[in-house]
Amino acid sequence: MELNKLKPAKGATKKGKIIARGQGSGRGGTSTRGHKGAKSRSGYSKKIGFEGGQMPLQRRVPKFGFKNVNRIEYKAINLSDIQRLADKKGITHFDNEVFVANGLTASKELIKVLAKGKLTSKVSVKAHAFSQNASDAITALGGSIDKI
Repeated sequence: MELNKLKPAKGATKKGKIIARGQGSGRGGTSTRGHKGAKSRSGYSKKIGFEGGQMPLQRRVPKFGFKNVNRIEYKAINLSDIQRLADKKGITHFDNEVFVANGLTASKELIKVLAKGKLTSKVSVKAHAFSQNASDAITALGGSIDKI
């Protein structure tokens, strides 16, 4: 076998349709484009969203709301998640690396600790933000919070 002798398996390829090569080919004349009109011309392309003159969907549906470009998205981690890790793995110091290693966040996500669930262990937590109730719950048990 040599590279210059490689070819597709039999029946794997099909010859392309040859059009606009005279009447004898059976595909001359209008060349499978029908008669006249914009669609038969070269260079034709309809606008994206064009619905044949009917009012397009993106103009029929009203606009609403807005995207705040300054919004900061946090990944929420609850006290119940922290307590579960403390019980299971005996972790007392929580930071971004610990959360990533345990599959709770991705490495580039900002973390906010929320107060859902009950915390019973003394832990120190480093995160980008804390809810008021979560920070109160952590410090009430003698733990510490640090903002990254």
